[in-house]
Amino acid sequence: MSVEIKLAKSEINDITDSKQVDENASQKIDDEKTLENTNEETQDGAYNPETGEINWDCPCLGGMAKGPCGEQFKAAFSCFIYSNAEQKGADCLDAFREMNDCFKKYPDVYKNELADENDDDVVT
Repeated sequence: MSVEIKLAKSEINDITDSKQVDENASQKIDDEKTLENTNEETQDGAYNPETGEINWDCPCLGGMAKGPCGEQFKAAFSCFIYSNAEQKGADCLDAFREMNDCFKKYPDVYKNELADENDDDVVT
């Protein structure tokens, strides 16, 4: 009888070990899927470094590429993305000023962006 109990315990241990291996494999697959999704989200963002293209329809841009100041936004955003200045975007100040001036012409449309501007302390 003790031999049967030992065999039963051995079988239970084998099943438990097998279940742990399955859970570990499942976790590894979940981790790999999360990493793939993160990479896809990055590639699906506004800028794809692999192609060098900007997706102006990306929801992450909040519709800024459309509207009365869309062209100014595109100019400023493009300048920043493609900037090779030592301090990224330092060569884009004029484009951002033009965009900001445009925002001020349409305060009803860009009230959130103008409010953010008042909240920021700019250090020059």
